[in-house]
Amino acid sequence: MIYGMGGGFESLVSRYMHKYKAKGTCAREISFDLRDGRVHDVSFVWGCNGNLKALGILAEGMDAGELVEKLGGLTCGVRKTSCGDQLAKAVAKALAGEAEATETDG
Repeated sequence: MIYGMGGGFESLVSRYMHKYKAKGTCAREISFDLRDGRVHDVSFVWGCNGNLKALGILAEGMDAGELVEKLGGLTCGVRKTSCGDQLAKAVAKALAGEAEATETDG
């Protein structure tokens, strides 16, 4: 199951999507796009349906550095991480050029 916020037409404009294997959370994978330093088209594979849809909507268009600052370090229950923290780590890696990016048809 994939949860998140699709960007409609904007998702067709992008040429690359970043994919990140989440660690320590219910979500298994995170996909997103970075355009002009902003986060777009966030989606999660597995995890808490409503919360991850909301996270994708709130992250849409957010400055990537601001997202990393706000979500980095958040925990979920007794876990030392959360889906938000994993998204922050994924975006930070993408900003540093370390995340896997796959070309799309757009």
